[in-house]
Amino acid sequence: MERNLTERPMLADIQQLKDRVAEKADLIHRLNGEMSKVIIGQEQMISRLLIGLLAGGHVLLEGVPGLAKTTAITSLARALSVRFQRIQFTPDLLPADLVGTMIYVPSTGSFTTRKGPIFANLVLADEINRAPSKVQSALLEAMQERQVTVGDETFPLEKPFLVLATQNPIEQEGTYPLPEAQVDRFMLKVKMTYPKPAEERKILDMALDGTTRPIQPVLTAEDIFAMQDVVRMIYIDEQVKDYIVSIIRATRDPRSFKLDGLAPLIEFGASPRATIFLGTGARALAFLQGRAYVTPQDVKDVAYDVLRHRVILTYEAEAEQKTSEDVIREILAAVPVP
Repeated sequence: MERNLTERPMLADIQQLKDRVAEKADLIHRLNGEMSKVIIGQEQMISRLLIGLLAGGHVLLEGVPGLAKTTAITSLARALSVRFQRIQFTPDLLPADLVGTMIYVPSTGSFTTRKGPIFANLVLADEINRAPSKVQSALLEAMQERQVTVGDETFPLEKPFLVLATQNPIEQEGTYPLPEAQVDRFMLKVKMTYPKPAEERKILDMALDGTTRPIQPVLTAEDIFAMQDVVRMIYIDEQVKDYIVSIIRATRDPRSFKLDGLAPLIEFGASPRATIFLGTGARALAFLQGRAYVTPQDVKDVAYDVLRHRVILTYEAEAEQKTSEDVIREILAAVPVP
């Protein structure tokens, strides 16, 4: 009898939260509706951009040219009533071109701060791997602490703040690999694929007919904050939390999960930041699917995007042509599901 009494409030709370999730579902539908005016297919990529928006995490899109990476991000920005800045990364870019610099004012004999394009709500770092590491490192403080230091002054960044970056994996000339510390700042690394034949036909028809409709802003910053508040309330059972921790532990100590074959392939496992992002990402995915609670499948679905850039492989893995996705697949298959 006591068990029933303790369960009833929990069920009532879940139902109330489910109602709140349903109330905010219209905001996501409106956002998807605007983006679908320009983007055909690519549901996986769009859902990951929305997960980043809802969880407040930065997103890195990787794919060959022509897959609408930049178009998708600019479409998302146009559908939001927030400040958007696009930064085209090039080899001659300087850190001051991102964060700003101190300008001397002769009339007053003092310095004033000229803020850079990083002072925005949504920042598109286009072809981020085309700039050297000194420029990429200029993003580190902004992405982690949500603040920027120029000279001896530190300025907080306005919320929401999101860095959405793109990179091309096939070009090597004039590119600079992202340092591990920079890559780890991204909540998700999304690998984009080619569209399906039916989707590509629609893309062709849209381009030939010129039927693209202009995107209208449908969500405000307050709408984003309201959805983020609901996402933070999504229920995660204790067993699901333990499942998340077990997945991360398996990337660091695969032998403890009877994955002896993976031990020589992993040089560094995922950081505690991955643990946090796996939980927040699963919450955001549950919200997008209209649920007030997280399932183990939600964790599995976001695991590849959270971990593929955090599981660092050895030279032996490269010699065996193993990828981080291969390692993650084996880990998810071995870790017991609650």
